[in-house]
Amino acid sequence: MSKELFWLTLTIAMTGLFWVPYILDRVACRGLAGAMGNPAPDDKPQSAWAVRQMKAHTNAVENLVIFAPLVLIVHSLTLWSSTTLLACQAYFWARLVHYVVCTLGIPVVRTLAFFVGFLAQAALVLVIFRIL
Repeated sequence: MSKELFWLTLTIAMTGLFWVPYILDRVACRGLAGAMGNPAPDDKPQSAWAVRQMKAHTNAVENLVIFAPLVLIVHSLTLWSSTTLLACQAYFWARLVHYVVCTLGIPVVRTLAFFVGFLAQAALVLVIFRIL
């Protein structure tokens, strides 16, 4: 397994676990039956941090759809390098920071973390097109 695939796997696993805390909050707010039921307009609202966390999770999934194929293309074309490894590592840490600061409601750091993740994706694109 290339190091890029290792970081992709860690990113997928991390993203796959992002739902756990906000579902636990849903259980705490609505009870187990309420958390397992279909959404209804009269549902008790979740904690503000959990709402932000759900948005961060959605954003992580949306960006994983871009990141994962880029890493797979880099791998399939055997273009891995110190640049692609750094991009994959930066993406992982940027997404983790984005999730945490979004949960905490820290807007500027959230945006900066998102931008670092975008730059990591851009670096992979530049490597694929042999510009970088």
